[in-house]
Amino acid sequence: MKLGFKNNFQSSKNINKFVKSTHQPMVIELAQNFSLVNSWINELRNVETQNNRNTFRRNMERIGEVAAYHISQDLEYKEVEITTPLDKIVVKEIAVQPVITTILRAGVPLFQGVLNYFDKADCGFVAAYRKHDANDYFSIKQDYLTCPNVDGRPLIVADPMLATGASLIEALKDLLNHGTPSQLHIVAVIASQHGVDTIQNAFPKAKIWVGAIDPYLTPKGYISPGLGDAGDLSYGQKLQN
Repeated sequence: MKLGFKNNFQSSKNINKFVKSTHQPMVIELAQNFSLVNSWINELRNVETQNNRNTFRRNMERIGEVAAYHISQDLEYKEVEITTPLDKIVVKEIAVQPVITTILRAGVPLFQGVLNYFDKADCGFVAAYRKHDANDYFSIKQDYLTCPNVDGRPLIVADPMLATGASLIEALKDLLNHGTPSQLHIVAVIASQHGVDTIQNAFPKAKIWVGAIDPYLTPKGYISPGLGDAGDLSYGQKLQN
């Protein structure tokens, strides 16, 4: 399924459009150039540190905040006049607030990080999960979705573990029933190369912001070396259906 984006923002004297280079990468690996993101990902992966749930959730949140900052540089802006205690000044503001969505439950800390920075955004939620069989193979089940109208607005989807891409594609199909976004941004903490390729093939105009890309996907669909189950590490083990 390919996403048809609206690229026809109304031009006016107070709305400027970011002109994006045709050479701009559509996949940004945040840990590729060393920064604090590397340290946060190391703590998420390391079995000696990842069992501190509060730290685990906070590191997810931090990566969401960094991604949100970078995404904000891609958004269209408008010029508005404000008044300081001394004078009036023309400044830049986001032209259209984004819609931020996530897949419950593992995505909540990452989602919160994005929302911390886009604090005026509307939000949506998808409940999707892997239903495992006796051999630990799985199918994707989606039970619930609530989302505002995304038509003509940037859509940001926070999904911490982009493994096969199957659950994300199912969620996006339903989210896009709520309108055609002006931009699509995917935020992940760890992705497999297979998952990245799958999303790029399905949604070639989506921009993927990922902490780190791992080379392997196991035969049962888990990222390797990965970090384990992000939902369990954030909130405790669940009963498996």
